[in-house]
Amino acid sequence: MSDSDETAPTELGVTEMGAPTVYGAVLDAATRCIHFHSERDIVAIKFACCRRYYPCFQCHDEAVRREPTPHTTRRWPQVQWSELAILCGACQRQLSIFEYRRVDRCPHCNAEFNPGCRLHAHLYFDEPQ
Repeated sequence: MSDSDETAPTELGVTEMGAPTVYGAVLDAATRCIHFHSERDIVAIKFACCRRYYPCFQCHDEAVRREPTPHTTRRWPQVQWSELAILCGACQRQLSIFEYRRVDRCPHCNAEFNPGCRLHAHLYFDEPQ
């Protein structure tokens, strides 16, 4: 296996309760990836640019670089924050961006989210001015 094969993104078809597929270097059904895999790293985010769920921005960027025609990453504008774009890896339920930004644990299953993810919010969402 070459180095590029070892780091190639994988797809995890999460089918419980009709949950969407999570793309990237996914390690488990809770959407942990090779970059972020603590007990609380259980959120996947749908990217506004490609409408695909990835565990993190690094998984997305690595996948995009491998595309025949890479696309530019786009953040969610505030007017679209009602979109279901967050996937809880613990219960496979989707949350709106508004809902996700107001909580520190899943409102459906009470699983705790990693508070450190807030440090990366500007990579996914247009922040209020």
